[in-house]
Amino acid sequence: MSNMVITIGREYGSGGHEIGEKLAKALGFTFYDKELLTMVAEKSGITEQVLQKADETASNPLFAPYYPPSIDPGSLNDRVFRMQSDLIKEKAEKENCVIVGRCANYVLDDRDNVIRVFIYADIEKRINRIMSRHGIVDRDVAVKLIKKTDKQRRSYYQFYSEMKWGRIEGQDILINSGLLGIDGTVALLKTLVEEKMGK
Repeated sequence: MSNMVITIGREYGSGGHEIGEKLAKALGFTFYDKELLTMVAEKSGITEQVLQKADETASNPLFAPYYPPSIDPGSLNDRVFRMQSDLIKEKAEKENCVIVGRCANYVLDDRDNVIRVFIYADIEKRINRIMSRHGIVDRDVAVKLIKKTDKQRRSYYQFYSEMKWGRIEGQDILINSGLLGIDGTVALLKTLVEEKMGK
């Protein structure tokens, strides 16, 4: 089999980023999340600070910050999506990798060398994780942050993919990370990937 790509969509607080990072390390794959944004900044000449405002955010026609004239037209959000999509396709052609977010499952939907995963968890586990990881003491603050981030990710995903976020459509596997924990979920996915690769 050719190189293998794992895409990971995730609910906020489900541990999707950590699962992706640990899975990549366990498999010896390259890991991409915010790294893609850094690469876009280097290629486009737009500062990473400006790009962060548009990263994984649906297009807003009222938001049009300054950008170099060499960049193609459209909103900054649209350009970031297109540039990240090009990078995702480029990486999927050349290397074994794990890619978190950025509609990667949709961008690579025509490829056979991809396992598309969505990570979710019960709301209480997500609240506890966010409070612990970010030092939040007020439960209501954590709940609001989860709702806001999930809404942003849902809007972004559904805007660019025209599919429903968090549904089996466009995914191969939906996993409740609260069932086995972070490390257990990583171990399960590692076994699945190795089986797919014929190891």
